[in-house]
Amino acid sequence: MSPQTFVMKVSPKAPQKRLILTAAEALRRGGLVAFPTETVYGLGADAFNAEAVKQIFVAKGRPLDNPVIVHIASVADLKALTSHVPERASLLIDRFWPGPLTLILRKSPDVPDDVTGGLDTVAVRMPQNKIALALIKALGHPIAAPSANLSGRPSGTTAGHVLQDFAGKIDMILDGGPVAVGLESTVLDLSRKPPAILRPGAITQEDLEPFLGRVVMGRGADDKKRSPGTRYRHYSPKARVTLVEPGDETAIARLLDQHAKAKRKVAVVARHFTAGGGVRPIVRIMPPDLEEYAQQIFAVFRELDELGVDEIIVEKTEEEGIGVAIMDRLRRAAAR
Repeated sequence: MSPQTFVMKVSPKAPQKRLILTAAEALRRGGLVAFPTETVYGLGADAFNAEAVKQIFVAKGRPLDNPVIVHIASVADLKALTSHVPERASLLIDRFWPGPLTLILRKSPDVPDDVTGGLDTVAVRMPQNKIALALIKALGHPIAAPSANLSGRPSGTTAGHVLQDFAGKIDMILDGGPVAVGLESTVLDLSRKPPAILRPGAITQEDLEPFLGRVVMGRGADDKKRSPGTRYRHYSPKARVTLVEPGDETAIARLLDQHAKAKRKVAVVARHFTAGGGVRPIVRIMPPDLEEYAQQIFAVFRELDELGVDEIIVEKTEEEGIGVAIMDRLRRAAAR
């Protein structure tokens, strides 16, 4: 455990070399550094330092059999992680990297089992964030980094969120401001046929199929085992989450009445809501644009936790485009 967690503000457009080198040195010593990507903040360790990777699991309270994503800064970095990059992976790399797409490939024997959860595959992506890329290049090694949040909690989309969860537990946080996407990357398993999306994200099934043909949604136990962020309850605020159909204010009113009688503090998260009756919940109106919704939802969950809310009623979104990923996260947050 670090006696103090240093927070360093880094320019997202022109990362200061001195700060990046300081963070890279912390990683080289076996420390943990949180850094922004375009999706969420990551909690990083040198991917080839097994002891450092173990400390990620300790800090997060993460099950040891849950693999983590390895972040790279160039396609050349793949040589250290996998002995074979299939042609279909190369097509996706050319189109979507750097970006919010994680590819599951057959791993090299040099990759520590702590990174892969003991599996024969490794999850890899190239982030679209100048701070993340500069840090990987400065270290000279790929960085193993799951989302920077306590296991099961909403992912951190600002440095402040990360500090809430890890103050005194990690060495450093690189503060590059709020992230652009707000949801974790799409995870695509290319070790099987047909390829399977194991975790939906900003890169959708419709985006991938022109390059791959048929792409399926992986739902089985083996699929979940291969992907970070799918096997256990995730993305959950401390408050209990209940989902309702879009526009179903009758259902919302019924739930509000139940919570009022039980003297619970309740919030409503919806794109359209008109408070009626004697119950006055905390209300957070979400943007109609799904990409903006995705960027904000984890921050809203964390804010409501800070306000001491007991119950959160969330209106579902449509399941199209990034809405598929939003609903995936909302269902996991609502899992009992």
